[in-house]
This record gives sequence, structure tokens and C-alpha cells, in this order.
Amino acid sequence: MSINFTLLLLLLSTMEASLLRLKVAVLLLFLIHCVQAQQVLLNSTVERSALLDLRSSLGLRSRDWPLKAEPCKFWKGVQCENGHVIGINISGFKRTRIGRLNPRFSVDSLANLTQLRSFNASGFSLPGSIPDWFGFRFPALQVLDLRSCSVSGSIPGSLGNLSSVNLVYLSGNSLAGRLPATLGQLKELSVLDLSRNLLTGSIPNISSLGKLTRLDLSSNYLSEQIPISLGSLSGIQFLDLSDNSLTGFIPDELRNLDKLVELDLSKNLLSGSLPTKLRALMSLEKLFVDRNGLVGHLSGDMFSGLDQLQVVDLSGNKFDGALPVALLSMHSLQLLDLADNNFTGVFPSLSSDGNSSNGVFNFSNNMLYGNLNFSLVKFSSIDLSSNYFQGSAASFSRRNVTLDRNCFQDVANQRSPGDCRLFYTKRGLSFDDFGVPGLTQPPLSKQAKSSKRWIFILVGLLGGLVFIVILVTLLVLVLRRCDQGTANQRGTANVGPVPEGDSPLPPKDPNIVSGVGDSFTYEQLLRASGSFSAANLIKHGHSGDLFKGTLEGGTTVVVKKVSLHSFKKESYIMELDLFSKVLHARLVPLLGQCLEHETDKLLVYKYMVCGDLASSLYRITGLEDDSLKSLDWITRLKIAIGAAEGLSYLHHECNPPLVHRDVQASSILLDDKFEVRLGSLSEVRAQEGDSHQNVITRLLRKQ
Repeated sequence: MSINFTLLLLLLSTMEASLLRLKVAVLLLFLIHCVQAQQVLLNSTVERSALLDLRSSLGLRSRDWPLKAEPCKFWKGVQCENGHVIGINISGFKRTRIGRLNPRFSVDSLANLTQLRSFNASGFSLPGSIPDWFGFRFPALQVLDLRSCSVSGSIPGSLGNLSSVNLVYLSGNSLAGRLPATLGQLKELSVLDLSRNLLTGSIPNISSLGKLTRLDLSSNYLSEQIPISLGSLSGIQFLDLSDNSLTGFIPDELRNLDKLVELDLSKNLLSGSLPTKLRALMSLEKLFVDRNGLVGHLSGDMFSGLDQLQVVDLSGNKFDGALPVALLSMHSLQLLDLADNNFTGVFPSLSSDGNSSNGVFNFSNNMLYGNLNFSLVKFSSIDLSSNYFQGSAASFSRRNVTLDRNCFQDVANQRSPGDCRLFYTKRGLSFDDFGVPGLTQPPLSKQAKSSKRWIFILVGLLGGLVFIVILVTLLVLVLRRCDQGTANQRGTANVGPVPEGDSPLPPKDPNIVSGVGDSFTYEQLLRASGSFSAANLIKHGHSGDLFKGTLEGGTTVVVKKVSLHSFKKESYIMELDLFSKVLHARLVPLLGQCLEHETDKLLVYKYMVCGDLASSLYRITGLEDDSLKSLDWITRLKIAIGAAEGLSYLHHECNPPLVHRDVQASSILLDDKFEVRLGSLSEVRAQEGDSHQNVITRLLRKQ
């Protein structure tokens, strides 16, 4: 009995200890819950008021930010810590009906959220410019995401004061002007994405951004050379400068970017050769330099050691010589595009054990020739079109192989026998003549080639001399017969003969054309354009700066300011002379001019509401999702027909014919109904006494 009583006491004591531990655990959970409850409550009345103002100015819906609920706990996208707002994410939000009627970049109340670390509004329409105070009020800001927000204006230099910022996304907007040099002060910056904007000028020195891993400046209007200072970005992994107007050589200093995984320099105006020193980029997986003006051979050393390469696009350049065997035989290669170059020679035999044979290869539009002595079945896809391959191709006729425009036997859509025969004969190569027996021509010996070359040279010289003598004789006879007629036609007017070149001289007296359209005073146009302020600047044109202006009657116009310090006098005189002679519905209407100022000459045009074609191909609609919508194909066809009508008028209906030398998307202007008006008419040139074809031929030679 005593033993049972002892056991009972032990059991009771154990239960009391367990109960005590349970009470302690519950107390700790309660304390943690109280602390967390304090953390999710917004303690600052200033910040609470700022959030309410932001909710109103942006037109946010109650379902996202309910008016009477606790912001830190119930407002979607609001993040708090220690009673302060540290993050705001309105990406994907929809505005109220009133907010959609007047969307704007109205975020002034954000200035009171001084502990903000992240602001994400990607995809949320914020028309307007980034305020200058943005770079001064957020010392703790780490993430700024304004992708596809319809932001315009320039990038404020004050952003260089965001000393803690790590990620900056401003892509897919209408930001214009030059890149501020203060971006080089963002020492903590890891990602900078400014792609798909309207930025101009050169790339500033950002060599001090040692933590930068991604730099995307693609699809802008950046010019000048690639700065060698980019070679100092030792930590960068992704560098995209594509689709700009960069010129000059690819700097050797890029070889220092040993962590680079992707390099995209495509669609620029780069020249010179592909630097062999880029073989130091051991981590490189993707290389794009297509659609430039690069030249020269691609040596085997160029790609030795680049074992990580998966995608290489060198198309649309002027590379020549033999195909680089080292590049073709890479094991990890998945896509190789060498199309539209001047590569020549026989196609190298590829080893069957390389993994690269499973990739997509494009060798079209080159000058490759000879027989294919290996199987093409192993390739996932290979394009050999528009070369000079010969022989039988019966075993190559598969879906994964494109053989058009070659010299193959028994294959449809090949080159003509004359074209193939001429190609092989010029190079002294043996041609099978599409399998016709007895016509195979052996290669010519060096001595035979040399003797035939001298014969051709002598015949050419003699023939040229005879042709020149006959031509001079005919010209003398024609000039003598026409001398009296031309003398009677010269007259005494202030008109000289048309000089050599691509256009006649402009009128000698500007008053001849100053009467085109209405005459404005300089003060009128100064007021209309806001004293030619940067806010009203549309773009820097080839022959003058374009400003948006509003006349006293409320009419919106475009004012072209031609400064004689920067442009020749003939640029505006030629344009006025053109409008005094031609008139067509497809040309941008000239409303008037102002020539009274000594150095600034002003031309006034009708304002095209839809801008130019370049900025209208993708536009924001009034739909609820505020998404980017492409122009429908009916509108595209309408624009194409309108542009063709304008060019047809200049080319065929004007006498003398006029040639528009700046036809591009930015010179095709659109009114509110997407009717076409051709702009950049300062580039229109003509030559009296010349045929239209001769003018085009001379212009092409100059280019």
C-alpha cells in the first residue's frame, strides 16, 4: 500500500511540472503575439496621412486599400516594420474609374515615407516625369521598380543620391534625354535596367559601380562609342547595349569582364573586327553581335577556351574567310547564326560526337561551296540556303534542312546554271554542272590563270580607250549642236547652272520663300513653346530641334528651331522652297514661319496627335488592364499605303522628281486618325535635268 502511494505522489509531481511548462509556453506565445501586433500597427500619423493621400492621388480601389482598415495589416502591397512603412508594391493594381480618367505621376505624399526601402509600381500607369526630390527623401531605398509605367521626361540627376539603392528598373517607358553622370555614384547598385526608352547621347562613366551584375541599356538611341570604362565592371554578368546607334570598335577592355555570362551588342553601327581578346570571357554563354558592320576573318583562336558558349549570333555583318571550325565543334552550342555574311570555302566536316550537332544552325546568305561530305540528319535544324553548294542532295531532303538557292542536283528552287557556273569559274573551281556528264571543268593551273588574267587586262584597256574616244567625239558633236539653244535659254535672271551634287542650290534670297504659310513673330513662338523649354522638346532633328507649342488661340503646333550656329542656312531655306512648290495631303502641313531673328529661324508645322510611327506601333489603350496593345493590321496596312502614296508623289508626280532620304519610322507622322504625313522634309533632295533613277543611284553611292 505504501508503494502505491509513493507512485501516486511521483505521478502528481510530474503532472505539475508539465503543467508549469505549458503555462510558460503559452505566456511566451502571448508575448510574441503582442509584439507582432505592435509591429503591424502603423504608429506614425504622418505616414498614415501620406498613405491616404497616395491612395487618393493614384485612384486606388477600396478592395486593395480599404479606407477604414489598418494599412500595415490589411492594405495590399504595404509592408511595415517597427510601426513604419518600409515597402509599397502597387504592381498590377487597377485604378478606380475616376483614376483612369486622369492618370498621372502624382506621388508627392511618398516624400513623407522617409524609411521606405522598396517602391514597385511596374505595369501601373504613371504618366509624367520622375520628380527631382525622389533622390533626396529616401536614404534607405533599395528597390525602385517603374517598369512600363508610361513615365516620360528625363532621368533626374538626383537619383545619384540614393546611396543604398540596389535595384533600379525603369524600362519600357518614354524617358528621354541623356543619361545623368550621377548614376556612377550608386555604389550599391546591382541591377540597372533602362531598356526600351528614348534615351540619347553617350554612355556615361559608371566604372565605379563595382557591385553591378546586370546593365541593360537596349532599345534606346544611344550614340558614340562603347566606353572602355565598362571594362572596369568586374562583377557584371549581363551586359545588353543592343538596338542603339553605337559606333566605333568593340573595346578590347571588355575582356576583363571574366564573370560575363551574356553580351549583347547587336543592332548597332559597330565596325572593325571581333576582338580576339574576348576569348578571355571564360564564363560567356550567349554572344550577340548581329546586324552591325563588323568585318574580317574569325580565327580559330577567337573561340578557343569558350567552352560555355550556348548561343552565338554573328549574322548581318561582313565577316569573310572560312567558317571557324572551333566554333562549329563546341559541345554546348545550341544556336549558331552566321547568316548574311561573306563566309566562303568548303563546309568543314563536323565530328559526330559533338553535342552541338543537336542545335540550330544558320549559314544562309554566304558564299560557301563544294560538296557536303557528312550527314545532316543529326542536326535539329540547319539552314544552308543562298550559298553555292553542289552535288547530290537526295539524302539531305528532310524537314530540318533548308537547301534553297544553291547548286544542288535534283532539288527544287536552286540557282540558275549560269549563276553557279560563273561562281565556280571565277574561282577556278570544279563544277559538276548539275550532274550533266562531260562538262566538268578541272581547276585552272596558276600559269593558265595568270596568262588569262593578262589577256583580260589588255583587252579591257584597249576597249576602254576606244570607248572613251568615241564618247568624247559624240559629246563634242552634241555640245556644238546644242550650244545656240542653251545660250538662248540662259537669260539674265539670277539663276546659275545646277552644280554637281545631289540637289540644286537653294534660293539666293530668303524673301522668295518667306511668304510660305503665316508669318509669326519671334515673341509669339517664344511664348507658344515656353521659351523653348526642355519640357516642350520633342526631339533633336537632323536639321533643327522640334518643340511642342500652343498658339494663343489654343492650336497645338510643332515649332522647328533652326539655329544657324549649329545648322547651315540652306537647311531651312531649302525646306521653305520645297513647300512653296509642292502640296500634298501626305506631307506634314507647314503652317508658317518666322525668319526675323538673326540666328534662330523658326518653322511652324501642324501637330500630329499620334506622334510618329516608331512610338505608335505599341501604345497604351484605355482598357481596364492598362496593357500595351499593338496596332491592328488594318491600321498598319493603312499606314503603309499612306507612306507609299506620299513617296509616290515625291518620286513620280513632282518635276523634277524628289527623293526622300530619311524614310524611317520616326519620319512617318500620324494624325488622330492614323493618317500618314511624311516628315523630315529637310532631307528631300532633287536634281533638275536628272532622271529619278540617276538621283537614286548617286545617293546610294554617297551612302
